[in-house]
Amino acid sequence: MMNLLSKIQDWGDHHHPKWLDYLRIVLGITLIWKGVAFALNLHAFTVLMEDSGLGTAVSISLIAHLIIALHIIGGLLIALGTHTRLFCLLIIPILMVAVFYVNFPQQQIFRPYSEFWLSCLVLAGLICFLIEGDGVLSIETVGKSVASES
Repeated sequence: MMNLLSKIQDWGDHHHPKWLDYLRIVLGITLIWKGVAFALNLHAFTVLMEDSGLGTAVSISLIAHLIIALHIIGGLLIALGTHTRLFCLLIIPILMVAVFYVNFPQQQIFRPYSEFWLSCLVLAGLICFLIEGDGVLSIETVGKSVASES
């Protein structure tokens, strides 16, 4: 079984299109951008979470800081191509809540600057890279090739 998984991973590494790596980098930068935006507008972010009924004031503050940290750190590591699957797995639940519990019920998904569509695209990207992994243009791939040359 492990041999089969290794063969699939090797095939994926050799047949991974570079444009997908650029998409992963854009996804990481988008996550960093949203994390910084949440941090700069922390009060508005916590009010949005309170209005959605996601918990008490203490837990909302803790959750908000956790979401900000995951967006910034996870976005950076996804963009660099290290621990991509792990951080995609950690951020997917946040985006699922954003899509289905926060943005969708507002009934304003067709307004011109709706966050719903951005959340949907980022969620789709996270699911894609949960499956695809890092790709060729990543720190982990460079580290593996340097180690194999030694």
